[in-house]
Amino acid sequence: MTATEPMKIAIAGVGKIARDQHIPSIAKSPAFDLAATVSRHASVEGVDHFETMETFLAARPDVSTVALCVPPQVRFEMARAALEAGRHVLLEKPPGATVAEVHTLAGLATERGLTLFATWHSRFAPAVAPAKAWLADKNIRRVEIIWKEDVRRWHPGQEWIWQAGGVGIFDPGINALSILTEIMPQPVHLTGAELEFPQNRDTPIAARLSFAGAGGVAVTADFDWRQTGPQSWDITVETDGGTLYLGAGGATMAIDGKEIRQGPEAEYDGIYARFAELLRAGSSEVDVSPLIHVADAFMLGKRIVTDPFIE
Repeated sequence: MTATEPMKIAIAGVGKIARDQHIPSIAKSPAFDLAATVSRHASVEGVDHFETMETFLAARPDVSTVALCVPPQVRFEMARAALEAGRHVLLEKPPGATVAEVHTLAGLATERGLTLFATWHSRFAPAVAPAKAWLADKNIRRVEIIWKEDVRRWHPGQEWIWQAGGVGIFDPGINALSILTEIMPQPVHLTGAELEFPQNRDTPIAARLSFAGAGGVAVTADFDWRQTGPQSWDITVETDGGTLYLGAGGATMAIDGKEIRQGPEAEYDGIYARFAELLRAGSSEVDVSPLIHVADAFMLGKRIVTDPFIE
């Protein structure tokens, strides 16, 4: 890839997240050209389309990069096939259904000299980097995360999120955990969890988490998919130098109540800019720390059965 020649990229999985975010960001990126799609059920007008990863890989050796936007339960085999065929791979979050399979893909990418990028789009929200910089020299005392939204609004008809491996409320909740693991100067670990499972579903609709870290820092997170009205994506960090507040999923920031305005939301533009940097450098970026917190929640979590969820 040169400064004037975009790299051909394929999208696997032409669903809501691909249409809402990936396709528009690729269209705006000078580094990429959408050359193919892989999907059993959908396509993009004017773009070469394939129903399976195998047929795409055989027919389009000129497309060297693949963005995987399929559900995590089916992502591993597609990612492995792409890497084994010599293609660079971008993974939508969460990067896999298990931590182990992501480690396997990272090892394969290293072995083949390819780029693997496990993305966390919320880390590219405009206030996240300033928040990380502000917290770097602070002693953190307490962190409170409130992440509540309406599943019917954001995931209409997406049955995979309720099936084993779909992670349920952690599909949005992991966005908060990706910000937490990015901005904290020192890591924290999970100490307890309560997970609410609708009696007719395999994954939780709500979760309450507790974390601890060095110096006595305490972190709580409250995730819920039953929020109606205004949606809540908020993180409050109390420190020895004041209180930091991140709102709107990391789009806004305030210190001791004084708002510090940030730029416009362009998380996926940031993802593709970062992917281009990794490709130019011939390196990978695979951070599984948010996924480890989710795995730990399922290991430590107390299961609470709640009312059935009906779409």
